[in-house]
Amino acid sequence: MKNIFYLGLLSIIIISCQKEKKIGFVNNGTVINEYQEKKDVEAKFQAKEEAWKKKADSIGQAFQLEVQQTQIMVRKSSQKKAQELMSGLQQKQQVLQQKMQFEQQQLGQSFQTEIDSLIIKVKDFVKDYGKANEYTYILGTSDAAASVLYGTEENDLTQTVLDALNAKYSEEK
Repeated sequence: MKNIFYLGLLSIIIISCQKEKKIGFVNNGTVINEYQEKKDVEAKFQAKEEAWKKKADSIGQAFQLEVQQTQIMVRKSSQKKAQELMSGLQQKQQVLQQKMQFEQQQLGQSFQTEIDSLIIKVKDFVKDYGKANEYTYILGTSDAAASVLYGTEENDLTQTVLDALNAKYSEEK
């Protein structure tokens, strides 16, 4: 009987000594999309894309002028010479298209690399935030992948994490 009493007392002590599990969640989409560094990266790449479009338009206009001049020359040339001129023009068009497509792909890949790096940075920040604030778990959710179907507002760390992340980014700037 004494053993049962001691066993019960020991169980109560162990249960009461266990640390309360602290769980929170963040909306991944909100944190990423409202993060100022992401907005800055998007603005930077939007400016690069606009510059690329202007360059592409300029090259396109120059090529159209060359096409018009070649068409005038074709009318005055023999059939063989006209075929050579048109063939050269087609080759040049293909080269220009490939070059512009390559540049556009490079721009897209560069943007995706920066975004991927930024996502890793946010994940690391949330991990460090969780450790520093003694969270057992911080879950992530989004509209696309709702892993948290319900959570109380007091457990929603989205705005808290976003504010801390933006504050850190402002300091680093």
